[in-house]
Amino acid sequence: MKYASLDVGLKRIGIAISPDGKVVLPLNAIHRKNRKQAARDVNSFLKEWEIESLIVGLPKDGSGSEEMERRIKHFVSLLNLEIPVFYQDEQGSSFEAREMTMGDFRHKKDGRLDSVAAKIILERYLGL
Repeated sequence: MKYASLDVGLKRIGIAISPDGKVVLPLNAIHRKNRKQAARDVNSFLKEWEIESLIVGLPKDGSGSEEMERRIKHFVSLLNLEIPVFYQDEQGSSFEAREMTMGDFRHKKDGRLDSVAAKIILERYLGL
């Protein structure tokens, strides 16, 4: 089964895939101009990669987590999905991504960190 995960943010959406449920790879993030454009880009990605199951990171027990959860679920509702969607706790994934990549690349706002966070979310879901 082909899995994909999203780390949905207000400016970027980190993306990772697992073609076999054993290896997880971060991909280029989607830069959000608006919700409609971002939803269209995510739909294109899911179709292009023939994704069979989508995992979406949700913040739990953080400040403002209820508002972000509402926004993320609303964004997912904009997607044209015919595949199952599962939610995974993303608590600490961005911090963990930053720690993992220290020295590997500069932490610019290019989306790489968001996609590493999506990779962590998918690895958690798959139990890797």
